[in-house]
Amino acid sequence: MKKVGVLFDLDGVLIDSEGLYTQFWEEIERIYPTHIENFALIIKGNALFKILNTYYDKSVHEDIINRVHDFENNIVYPIYDGVIDFLEKLKKATIPTAIVTSSDNVKMESLYKQYPFFKGYFDAIITGSDVTKSKPDPQGYLMAAERININPLDCYVFEDSVQGLEAGIASGATVIGLTTSNPSEKLKNKAHKLIDNFVDFSIEEMLSTIKS
Repeated sequence: MKKVGVLFDLDGVLIDSEGLYTQFWEEIERIYPTHIENFALIIKGNALFKILNTYYDKSVHEDIINRVHDFENNIVYPIYDGVIDFLEKLKKATIPTAIVTSSDNVKMESLYKQYPFFKGYFDAIITGSDVTKSKPDPQGYLMAAERININPLDCYVFEDSVQGLEAGIASGATVIGLTTSNPSEKLKNKAHKLIDNFVDFSIEEMLSTIKS
């Protein structure tokens, strides 16, 4: 089998947290209104620094960051059904893996406290703290491919947001979209393949995905 790598987004792909983040940003919109329709959905996939610098005056950055960290320190992150089973399959097949997330290191440490075993499934973890360009820029995925020593063209990216899918495509990887956060109609033609979840998903099915 050709040497390949697998790169995962985190929220909405490995952990079921997107709905909780939507509620959080809807509350922030109430406190610091941007008056942008569907704001909580528009910012999905963006790193916190990009959200702050794009939509908010610097005078409120510290308060929003504190609210984010307080929220993330108290949230329970459910792992999607089928995820651990698929990660076990990849580990058994010695296929290198990485996470590429817009989340910062504070949020990741909270996740590791809840699931001490989780970090061990990945050969590299790229967070929002590691990049200077947020998705849809491919920087995070290119960095992850380099960290696991696999050509981006030989990587498979799993994403749920439109911006994340665009980042995966821009990296040159084969992109598989999950319909966990957006309906399949919205993701149509934005990925090489769409799946509902990882339940019973196999490495063979992943490898059979064709770039078009």
